[in-house]
Amino acid sequence: MQHTHVRGEGLAKGLGWFSIGLGLAEMASPQSVAQLVGIEDGARTRAMIRGYGARELANGVAILSRPDARWLWARVAGDVVDLSSLAAALQRDNADGRKVALGLASVAGVMVADIVAARRLGSHADRSPGLEKRKDNTLRVSKTFTINRSREEVYGFWRQLDNLPRFMSHLESVELLGNQRSRWVARGPGGFKVIWEAETIEDAPNRSISWRSLPGSQIDNRGTVRFDRAPGNRGTELRVLLEYAPPGGRAANLLVRMIGQSPDQVIQEDLRRLKQLLETGEIANSSGSSSIMQPAQPTGYGEPRMAGGRR
Repeated sequence: MQHTHVRGEGLAKGLGWFSIGLGLAEMASPQSVAQLVGIEDGARTRAMIRGYGARELANGVAILSRPDARWLWARVAGDVVDLSSLAAALQRDNADGRKVALGLASVAGVMVADIVAARRLGSHADRSPGLEKRKDNTLRVSKTFTINRSREEVYGFWRQLDNLPRFMSHLESVELLGNQRSRWVARGPGGFKVIWEAETIEDAPNRSISWRSLPGSQIDNRGTVRFDRAPGNRGTELRVLLEYAPPGGRAANLLVRMIGQSPDQVIQEDLRRLKQLLETGEIANSSGSSSIMQPAQPTGYGEPRMAGGRR
């Protein structure tokens, strides 16, 4: 398994250099790229190709700086966009059908390499004591974190669901719809978004909260959060159990992976940020800077809002 991960890193780095080379070509000479793939050259086409070039450069730099399945899945998302653009171009009368078909085949081939590299890296990252993958393709993640705040405070903060994007990195927003229902928007690399609605099915004040997604969601998911008193009067022991059961099997599992290559690692980092937020009033960024909270803006549970938005 370790050998598979090493091979995945080697393939990922090769794809990273490919991304940089392609991105530079698309940004420097979009008209040549348009001619090469047989699509009509024009101001709109050049702007689109330059945008694709910027995406490739960003992905390439990210992959080379840290080979990670997340960036490979971002490349897969970009491949899907490229295939859609070429397929649309193939329907136009002024397109060079042979060149466009060749471009489609080339992008499809690169997409296969991207998926292989992402799976190799992801299979290594998913081996974690907090992550269980079942035979029915369900992902089950469990985590426990101790937060030096009373369980009333921690419960009150979590229960206000629109607080969650303040520390959950993959969440863009949670909109409260009323009647115990909410709409969730998650984001992944490459601008990919997943939207679903959920309902709270249990709310035991200061003890636990449970929810599940509503029928028809892109990702079937459910979860429970327990708030227990930590031993030794050390605050709250927060226990989180999440289950993802994608109705679309492997295809929908791709959506979960695009949120983060390892749900276990993502949740670990999210809870670390929550601990910082509740204990210190700020979240330290990777750059060493912090997002500081403003105590003058209560949310309804006594916790302060962050300066400048969520974080």
